[in-house]
Amino acid sequence: MSSQSAIHNPQSAILVVGTIAIDHVKTPQAEAENLLGGSASYAALAASYSGCPVHLVGIIGHDFPPQHLEMLQRHGVTVDGIERSEGASFSWSGEYHENMNDRTTHQVSVNILQDWQVNIPDALRASPIVVLANMAPENQMQAIEQCEAALSSNSQSEILPPFFIADTMDIWIHIANERLHDVLKRVDLFVINEGEAREFAGTSNLILAGQRLLEKGPRNVVIKLGEFGAMLFSSPSEGPWTLSETTFFRCAAFPLTEVADPTGAGDSFLGALAGHLAATGKPSFDFADLRGAIVQGAVVASFTCEAFSTRRIEGLTPPEIGERLENFKRLTHW
Repeated sequence: MSSQSAIHNPQSAILVVGTIAIDHVKTPQAEAENLLGGSASYAALAASYSGCPVHLVGIIGHDFPPQHLEMLQRHGVTVDGIERSEGASFSWSGEYHENMNDRTTHQVSVNILQDWQVNIPDALRASPIVVLANMAPENQMQAIEQCEAALSSNSQSEILPPFFIADTMDIWIHIANERLHDVLKRVDLFVINEGEAREFAGTSNLILAGQRLLEKGPRNVVIKLGEFGAMLFSSPSEGPWTLSETTFFRCAAFPLTEVADPTGAGDSFLGALAGHLAATGKPSFDFADLRGAIVQGAVVASFTCEAFSTRRIEGLTPPEIGERLENFKRLTHW
């Protein structure tokens, strides 16, 4: 967890941009409606446990339950960057099947996201860590360009470029492939799940997929493996990519005996990863920092799976996370 110096370090602020939604989820055991959903919501909440400032930018409609924003604010997430619309909120309805890996999407109502244009408040554009949660690549590029424009207009030369972290999903690979490639050329860390990685890279071999994704532009790539953990790929300082202790890391997932709802686990992984990096208080990150971030993400994501929506991670405490981290270390020690 973060030190007091990291908490107050202005270099440790996290900007999360992406979707904020209303979810309706059904599993073999239970069903719940009007849940907090959206990739940015989960990521911001997970990042808040770093102890660093977290700023959330997105859009909600007239029907968005106010208690969700109140919960985020209680966790220290600032919501001033959330745009309010007269339209209906983005919503998703889905059902998980017996093995909890397969799910059926019943309805996706894009609503206000259809014509949404990202508008990051000026005061947030210089955030040192920018999380581009799952959203249209065009929206991700809007966020990148606004943050980079703020950097170029800032007279303080000591301010470093943001560390951009971007997530995506299969729909953008299909309908916005060219723009997604533009995003990859501009980010420091690209996060994608295994099925999408295979499709995007054009290979069933995940090691080769990671290598090919690096060649598309990002300096680092994380392939999420769900219940089997994650893999980190980093570009070497020179020469072609080879499998080594400084270019590759394989992290397991924390073992759970029961999964209540895996919705948002990947987004929680994303936010906790960013939170760990911010909590280092460093202006830049080395491979060891990224390894630690992957582990932090895996642990926080495991809590997300233990209850519907954000309910489990809403009530987390730093000691709980620390205890699970230590347990995870014992379980995976070689």
